Amino acid sequence: MQRLGQHFLKNRSALKLIAESIPSGEEGVIIEIGPGHGELTEFLKTIKKKIFAIEKDHSLYKALAEKFKDDHGDRQITFIAGDARDALPTVVQDVAGRGLSYHIVGNIPYYITGRLMRIIGELAPRPKTCIFTIQKEVAERICAVPPHMNRLAASVQFWSEPSILKILKAADFVPPPKVDSAILLLKTSALKEGAGNYYAAVRALFAQPRKTISNNIAAGTGKDAKTIAEELSRLSIDPSARPQDLTPEKIRAIAGSLFKNIPN
Repeated sequence: MQRLGQHFLKNRSALKLIAESIPSGEEGVIIEIGPGHGELTEFLKTIKKKIFAIEKDHSLYKALAEKFKDDHGDRQITFIAGDARDALPTVVQDVAGRGLSYHIVGNIPYYITGRLMRIIGELAPRPKTCIFTIQKEVAERICAVPPHMNRLAASVQFWSEPSILKILKAADFVPPPKVDSAILLLKTSALKEGAGNYYAAVRALFAQPRKTISNNIAAGTGKDAKTIAEELSRLSIDPSARPQDLTPEKIRAIAGSLFKNIPN
């Protein structure tokens, strides 16, 4: 059964890998996005952490509450009916209010990936780790490095260190999708200053990826070519390079220098 564009992971070794990749030995919480039929939830509950599971499909939510009623009764698992894009910030506020750290896991439909990454990047406090099953192509884009940097990678790598744990085939899911997937691990970093400037720089730099860094900055800031050239030279960045050649560190330098007072 497929609902809301979701394909349910059935590969037990992959499910076990996800659960075992969550750091143990600390008091904390797991937030699961889209538990579906509870395939991953079964493995997560063995970690003995508190679990908040957010499910958008109401019929699946009801089935989950019944399937895990014993766990739900002792409050190890709390099921939340709703869209993770709306519910996640509220759940995080609840967790943070208890002084607990947390981790986010889930099998993420393609259509919410970009928006979900933006939401997580703005959470305070951030999760310790995120482990997502997403389209292989999207996972590879997030993990990209120069000369293949892109807007999504630049945005996510501002707040995390991404890596691919495992490639999954279509046969690992029910129903099988038309593309391969990947298990993506995001090890988050501490909150950094200048997030607004950084994201403004990312939007401007990758607005026209085939144009030079200098031209994109000029279009995004209104600054003249001489000023831009002087600042980039001071930062040891080639004005004629393309956005895909930039590391997140260089984008941060550009943001701090040329995007200080640019509206976000």
